[in-house]
Amino acid sequence: MSTFAGSITTTGKSEAIRLDKALFRLHPEFRQKAKVRAHVISPGHALISVVDDEATPARDEDPVVMAFLSFIEQDLQTHPGRRTRLSKASLRRAVRLTKNVKVTDDEIIPENVTL
Repeated sequence: MSTFAGSITTTGKSEAIRLDKALFRLHPEFRQKAKVRAHVISPGHALISVVDDEATPARDEDPVVMAFLSFIEQDLQTHPGRRTRLSKASLRRAVRLTKNVKVTDDEIIPENVTL
């Protein structure tokens, strides 16, 4: 995962975040005038996403989960040898722990539940 340095500055009457030009060269989706959305995911940490009118994320998409899944996808493609199977003991334990758990695809997780 690439890291890019930057600073917070003022532009006109707004605050702005300036980032290394290398970010924009490597990731053209962050082109000038692109619409972005910032999600504060914890104190001092934010996730910045391009908001494309054609590819607006679903309302119930969690940006942190989506970022994590993208990271996992990229890591699996880059390092396929890191994949390992779950042991039979781990699978048995998972089955035992979830034996009486009943869920449906349309259940909504309450707002007061933190994952």
